[in-house]
Amino acid sequence: MLGKPKWFTRRKYGGWGFCPKCWQGWVYLAAILTPFILLRYLPFGNDEFRWLAYSVWGGAVILDAIHIMANMEKDERERVHEALAERNALWAIIILLCVGVAYQASAGAASGEFGVDPVILVALFAGVAAKAATNIYLDHKN
Repeated sequence: MLGKPKWFTRRKYGGWGFCPKCWQGWVYLAAILTPFILLRYLPFGNDEFRWLAYSVWGGAVILDAIHIMANMEKDERERVHEALAERNALWAIIILLCVGVAYQASAGAASGEFGVDPVILVALFAGVAAKAATNIYLDHKN
């Protein structure tokens, strides 16, 4: 792939992903953002061409980012810290999604129509499925 994991460090305080830790990482970020900017502001191609170019380049960038994140070196302490941070973030997301479902259900009941956003329900069920699949995999692995 294009980027090297040694150019980046795990993003600890501002979401998910990675941050550059040397000049090569900053050059890499500039190089992957340049085509998006050029496609936006240079007057060539029609909308279909731009959409296709955005899709292809965006897909390549996503695959490269996954490659970089999967191959970053982390010691055991960093792995434990990341796991705890991910667990806590997931609990916050689950709590807010459940509060959202409860609010939508109570607001719907007050107005006489029951309705809950299906995207929220799908997100909650996807989380349950991911947890179950992970536990099944880990039980069979040991």
